[in-house]
Amino acid sequence: MYSRNRGLIDEVEQQLLATRCIAIPGLGGVGGIHTATFARLGIGRFHLADLDLFEEANFNRQFGASVDTVGRAKVEVMAEWVAKINPESEVVSFPEGIHAGNIDAFLDGVDLVVDGLDFFALDARRLLFREAAERGIYVITAGPIGFSCAMLVFDPRGTTFDDYFDIHDGQEVFDQRLRFALGLTPRATQLAYMDLGHVDLRSGKGPSLALATDLCAGMAATEAIRILLKRGRPPCAPRYFQFDPYCRIYKKGVMPWGNRNPIQRAKLWYLRRKLG
Repeated sequence: MYSRNRGLIDEVEQQLLATRCIAIPGLGGVGGIHTATFARLGIGRFHLADLDLFEEANFNRQFGASVDTVGRAKVEVMAEWVAKINPESEVVSFPEGIHAGNIDAFLDGVDLVVDGLDFFALDARRLLFREAAERGIYVITAGPIGFSCAMLVFDPRGTTFDDYFDIHDGQEVFDQRLRFALGLTPRATQLAYMDLGHVDLRSGKGPSLALATDLCAGMAATEAIRILLKRGRPPCAPRYFQFDPYCRIYKKGVMPWGNRNPIQRAKLWYLRRKLG
């Protein structure tokens, strides 16, 4: 099944991937295509979590969404897809999503977490990143922003999620979401073409395209290969990346102190006035 991986992944590495376990919380826009991409790479074990059902509004961007899956649990549909791609793979499903009561089981025996949570699910995301760091697990987050992919890799020994985004308990939900968006895209290439009138951080709505989720899967899986096969240390936060094929540009850099950086603070002030 994986003979065409040869030349990029050797036989020993392929056997190693078959023993690895990837946890993907959230199986919608990015989570679904992440799951399919890793199954085609030959990952042998998955922990998949999602509490939602597929609906027609998912058709424009979610891998598992189709006429046949409307009303079905996303975790069930994606577990079936993994089995169709690789019948030898193992899937542990968490149909209640992730929460404090099951995070231990979700991360048990996991080699890597690939964040597929909804952009606005910050409580679950903060829990995930904190618990993964305590267990020494890398986390990759790749967000479909406009026509682009914005990606961060978090080293469990390095900068934490809360420190990078400057998010903490007691902040308003709107402020947390704004900080997440700002930290994910420090160079904000999407502002050249995105209509911000369709972005509502308070209600939790924004545009998203399948072409961007596909891009996220490719970028996240590439970094996953680097981590799982120990091909050198990955570039981690506060390093950031955004590839925007619409603008035909690739932005990368280091943001010392994350959103506490003076430049980021100025952007935060401006965007709070513009979007608030």
